[in-house]
Amino acid sequence: MSIPATQMRPGMVIKHNEQLHSVFKVEHRTPGNLRAFIQAKLRNLRTGAMFEHRFRSGDAIDRVIVDEISMEFLYADGDDYYFMNPENYEQTVLKHSTLGESVEFLTSNLQIKVSYFDGVAVGIDLPSTVELTVVETEPGLKSATATNVTKAAKMETGLVVMVPAFINEGEKIRVDTSEGAYLSRA
Repeated sequence: MSIPATQMRPGMVIKHNEQLHSVFKVEHRTPGNLRAFIQAKLRNLRTGAMFEHRFRSGDAIDRVIVDEISMEFLYADGDDYYFMNPENYEQTVLKHSTLGESVEFLTSNLQIKVSYFDGVAVGIDLPSTVELTVVETEPGLKSATATNVTKAAKMETGLVVMVPAFINEGEKIRVDTSEGAYLSRA
């Protein structure tokens, strides 16, 4: 199934140069008066090698259809991330090297889809938004209602997100998983 490069998302499995690759990171760049392009960080599923590749916005990408099983994230232990199938209670362990930056959005009991290709777990498909708790940020100002003033906030997973000035520690916020950007209070 071909999709335009602009629809490529982290966690997808694509066919590039006749080999299967997992998409780790996608950045849409528009440099000055040049044409826009997509900078993608890919991981070869056979060799495990990681590299970056530049796609034009209109390039057709071959998305590989993989088996997806709904699972629940349980916990992380070092570089191992444990997921459980709620139907039969089977557990799957994925390494940090397989998941990439997706680990910054994983919270306990988060419902996700784990992608399998030829019986091997190759990645996860995150929901479009997740709710995270702010654990560290500058104190909020009561009169700061303008949303164009932002500050850095560290989430419970270690992710740093730019949030409006009125957000305080301990609050839950909704974060877009494709860009890692603040959306709203939860």
